[in-house]
Amino acid sequence: ADFLPLTVEFEERHYAVGKIPGSFMRREGRPGEKAILSARMTDRPIRPLFPKGFRHEVQIIVTVLSADQKNPPDILGPIAASAALMLSDIPWEGPIAAVRVGLIGGSFVLNPTLQELEESQLDLVVAGSKEAILMVEAEAGEVDEETLVQALEFAHKEMQPILELQEAMARELAKPKMAWTPPESLPEEEKEALYRLALERGLSQVLQTASKGERSRALAEFAERLIAEALPKGEDGTPDEGKKPLYESAFDEVVRRELRRLVLEEGKRADGRGPKDLRPIWIEVDVLPRAHGSAVFTRGETQVLGTVTLGTGRDEQILDDLGIDETEKFLVHYNFPPFSTGEVRRLRGVSRREVGHGNLAKRALKAVMPKEEDFPYTIRVVGDVLESNGSSSMATVCAGCLALMDAGVPIRAPVAGVAMGLVWEENRAVILTDILGLEDALGDMDFKVAGTRKGVTALQMDNKVGGLPREVLKEALLQAREARLKILDLMETALPAPRPELKPFAPRILS
Repeated sequence: ADFLPLTVEFEERHYAVGKIPGSFMRREGRPGEKAILSARMTDRPIRPLFPKGFRHEVQIIVTVLSADQKNPPDILGPIAASAALMLSDIPWEGPIAAVRVGLIGGSFVLNPTLQELEESQLDLVVAGSKEAILMVEAEAGEVDEETLVQALEFAHKEMQPILELQEAMARELAKPKMAWTPPESLPEEEKEALYRLALERGLSQVLQTASKGERSRALAEFAERLIAEALPKGEDGTPDEGKKPLYESAFDEVVRRELRRLVLEEGKRADGRGPKDLRPIWIEVDVLPRAHGSAVFTRGETQVLGTVTLGTGRDEQILDDLGIDETEKFLVHYNFPPFSTGEVRRLRGVSRREVGHGNLAKRALKAVMPKEEDFPYTIRVVGDVLESNGSSSMATVCAGCLALMDAGVPIRAPVAGVAMGLVWEENRAVILTDILGLEDALGDMDFKVAGTRKGVTALQMDNKVGGLPREVLKEALLQAREARLKILDLMETALPAPRPELKPFAPRILS
């Protein structure tokens, strides 16, 4: 494999809460949404800490054996996985820890209970190492940026004792780390020569092709010509085909290095924008004749169709997980078909990524939903990605919000989202607004922020570098706010307020 084959499973055992599973078979089957989200919460902070080039299959299974229905078990997953990796012979640059932070009455609460979360203005999960915050997941009730930065600092400080405990365990009990050989790569001098040759042949110009499709084609043709020219020749004058995979791998590094240089030194991005520029946005509402609410939100080459369906109490989702028995009246589903990125892929049900992105959009919109007594409907929002070149989850937030307004759902305020990126080298940082798929891969941080004019309602961050200074985090949040306000202006131009009447095909609940 040319990637790390790591799989993380989060197994919920219903006996942990003294329940018999509600399925027809009366045993645990495929993981539910909460289990998938918990598995992702464990996977995301541990993955960047495996050494570069490590290709052994690794499987981590987190099993919930007991749950008191007061303390959410999800944050124990990253801690358990980290402790197991520290004790194993697997080379890994841990430990990590995870904590949850609530905000009740203006004060931060460490690891709030499920009951405390009901009255908390913030549900923030932070995973990190001794030096750095590696992952953030947050649902918030329009919390301002300064408070979020303080909450992140509070979380990082409070997780230190968990990290110290794991280090003490490892000193006493850990197995010696296994010896492994990184995959063969080109020597540094050959990589440097390939980089210089690529610049001479005009790599910078190719990388700044505005359209994703055109850029991919131009880059593939450029790579073929460059590698044919750079490949060492044998005694008979024919290229050494055996070395071609090494040159192809080195070319990927060359592209990453040049894209980062363009951003850091020249302030240029792959599609020609400046660091703070949004891609062109166009919006259309009320696009489907029979849907209860619909909207298309397009930002650059990312396009999402948002739809809303209203149902009655019979349509509520029954949750059969380890939490307290309850039903859910607000559902958000995200679909990412392969044609949206011009690919062919078998459709095998909902992927973990789709579950994660749908949940992020749900957390973004939940803060502005009306109370049940004011609007007693079950509401389902679906975001279908029609075309994707980065930030499709945040485009789903925008499309979903517009569809809710088009359906006549009296939301408290419009919500918009934007994905931020970061290129960081030798204490130089450039924060990028509204990142492309390419910039997500080459950057050092993926930072998705959604919110209203008043404050943040959802946040998701994955950090691939060491500790980020407070100033950089705060600047990223403020730059995201600037972009969010511009998007909200455009959304409000397209649809200034929720429609006063429901659509003709929507069910009516009279009381």
